[in-house]
Amino acid sequence: MLRRLGELCHRRRMTVVIAWIAAVVVIGGISSAAGSAFRSEFSLPDVESQRGFEIFEDRFGGDGSGQTGQIVFEAEQGVEDPAVRSAMVNYLAEVDEIDDVIVRSPYEDDNETQISADGTIAFAEIEIPRDASVETGADIGAEMDELAPELDGLRVEIGGVIFAEFEPPETEFIGLAFAIFVLLIGFGSVLAMGLPIGTAIGGIGAGVGIVTILSNVVEMPDFTSLIAIMIGLGVGIDYALFIVTRFREELHRGRDPETATGIAIDTAGRAVLFAGTTVIISLLGMLLMGVQFVRGLGIGASITVAATMVASITLLPAVLGFVGPRVEVTRYRGIVAAAIVAAALFTLGIGADPATVTGPILLLAVAVMVIGSFRGPLRRTLPQRKPKPIEQTVPYRWSRWIQRNPWPAVLGGLVVLVLLALPVLGLRLGFADEGNFSEDTTTRQAYDLISEGFGPGTNGPLLVVAELPAGGDDAVLDRITAGLASTDGIDRFSEPIVSDDGDGVFWRVIPETSPQDEDTTDLVNTLRDEVIPAATDGSAVEPAVTGSVAVAVDFATYLGDRLPLFFGVVLALSFILLMAVFRSLLVPLKAVLMNLISIGAAYGVVVAVFQWGWGGSILNIEPAPVESWLPMMMFAIVFGLSMDYEVFLLSRVKEEYDRTGDNAGAVADGLAATARVITAAAAIMVVVFGSFMLETDRGVKMFGLGLAVAVALDATIVRMLLVPATMELLGDRNWWLPRWLDRLIPKIDVEGGGDEPDGDGEPGGGADRRERVPAGV
Repeated sequence: MLRRLGELCHRRRMTVVIAWIAAVVVIGGISSAAGSAFRSEFSLPDVESQRGFEIFEDRFGGDGSGQTGQIVFEAEQGVEDPAVRSAMVNYLAEVDEIDDVIVRSPYEDDNETQISADGTIAFAEIEIPRDASVETGADIGAEMDELAPELDGLRVEIGGVIFAEFEPPETEFIGLAFAIFVLLIGFGSVLAMGLPIGTAIGGIGAGVGIVTILSNVVEMPDFTSLIAIMIGLGVGIDYALFIVTRFREELHRGRDPETATGIAIDTAGRAVLFAGTTVIISLLGMLLMGVQFVRGLGIGASITVAATMVASITLLPAVLGFVGPRVEVTRYRGIVAAAIVAAALFTLGIGADPATVTGPILLLAVAVMVIGSFRGPLRRTLPQRKPKPIEQTVPYRWSRWIQRNPWPAVLGGLVVLVLLALPVLGLRLGFADEGNFSEDTTTRQAYDLISEGFGPGTNGPLLVVAELPAGGDDAVLDRITAGLASTDGIDRFSEPIVSDDGDGVFWRVIPETSPQDEDTTDLVNTLRDEVIPAATDGSAVEPAVTGSVAVAVDFATYLGDRLPLFFGVVLALSFILLMAVFRSLLVPLKAVLMNLISIGAAYGVVVAVFQWGWGGSILNIEPAPVESWLPMMMFAIVFGLSMDYEVFLLSRVKEEYDRTGDNAGAVADGLAATARVITAAAAIMVVVFGSFMLETDRGVKMFGLGLAVAVALDATIVRMLLVPATMELLGDRNWWLPRWLDRLIPKIDVEGGGDEPDGDGEPGGGADRRERVPAGV
């Protein structure tokens, strides 16, 4: 069926390409019209902080339960100076008139605590609805900034993540620029370079558009589109690259373009479908976590992977129909133009002005193509590379050396991975606060001003909120107040504030430490486990500790408790799928174990850099907890991606073993046949993921570094050291599977057909594979 699909798309190439263009345009139009509803806030089921918010909203009319930020201002002459007071009162009144905005001014009665002790710093609390999107918050922030008064000695800053400037991603252009470079060097063909990139962009365009539309009905975090683009670029280029490589191999064997396309889709395309499906399964495994926030992230990422996978087996064969044998022809004009385009993409990635920098560079690329169409050196064709016999390739010789020294290779690789993984023992999950924003942002400056004027804990106040029985319970309220007064780590707190109808009460508690500080987390746990239970023992009052810090604590605990289930399901599915594909027990077992160690090493690097602050000055970050969603998200994606390489490499090894029965030769041949394309794909993914460390969002930086390190370790230490060494040590036992289990589990074919006659009439499967051009899979 896949072969017929590939050939059909090849024959109806114009229809398929027009259909894809129309689909991307329509999806883009709908997404633009519908807008997005990505959120920076989220809710958790059955946790104390969520219960506290619900009580607060019910008993106090929702006042304070939305997304909050601050307008922080500093005046050298004092905030009570008549000119300053007049300007700020008028300004805050204008802000209060913005739709859905609530302002609590420091100049109002009972808000004197919003003015610092020395009278030079004050803040107004700003609240918008909890369901407001990131773009809405950024627009309100920009409007507040425009309305800010200008007065000598007065400084106004806008605080709060929800009001931070929303910057669309740009660093993916750096990954694309590097992809052009790697593919040109590795494959020597401009068209072979452009096809994977173009296919990935088509899939991402459709996928991200669908994700944007779905954000209006499914709760998704504000960085979902960034994650989707990151993953889509990596897997999209990967998948198309493997298919194009197989297509070129079939052309070298004398097949016509349509047949070559059909076989490429039936072989490499089949492996792409299997690998992509495993990535999607891993991502959808996050639905087990039971959190809408996480559910939306998994759905958004899996949709983009699915779109790039569909583009690889439909759009790509159609484009191959237009290209045909010219995929092997490269002229100097193409090489020069591609290099110029890469430079233009790089300038976009570093934030250059498209009109004055990138535009002229792209015009230069067009000029090169036009001039190169006439006679001259740019029109000359580069000589085609002749593939070396497998025995003469570096990967083949490397695998043979590893097989002669398996124990040093295994021990050396494990030592490196274990050392890198050691920091994970100190992993602390949580959320970074505004103190991790860049120092030149108004968000960070507002945070620093509040810390200076009111103490760092003011940036993350806690609420102790409770429902009161009929008639109240003054004794319990007094005991809770006394408990707060005697608790270490509290800077100050309010007296109990009872609702107008007497059925609710809350205390506002200001910790001594910042929201992301571990001592603040300890304070939340102390209040919940010791102070409040002791004060309410034997009463009907059940206070809840809530607030942004409490939400972060609950989120980390909630996800941490469910990670074993998630890991177990993904590991079990990976093991079963690999066992069904390779008809082996030991191959999937060691694959799962090695992937666990390599992911642990990637976790360790993330902890060392982002939690401990190693090299933080280079990345412009400060030490803070690791984002609670990161281990889960990294595990889902990295396990899926490692499955890609596992399938692409071991399917070729298994093919050789089935043909020859020689395990050592099969490993050497399989590694040599796939090394170039896997290395190129991994290098591209490392840079695509790594380029996201240049983004401003700390979570995206962290995610980019984690994925880049994981892919690099998987493609080097795991594939180049551990896989050939362990397969040499296990020998024929690699492929052992009990007969009863062999009959029980289904057979999954990831190689497909490929045995149609060659151009000389010989079956493709009858030739010695050592004399062939290395395949993509």
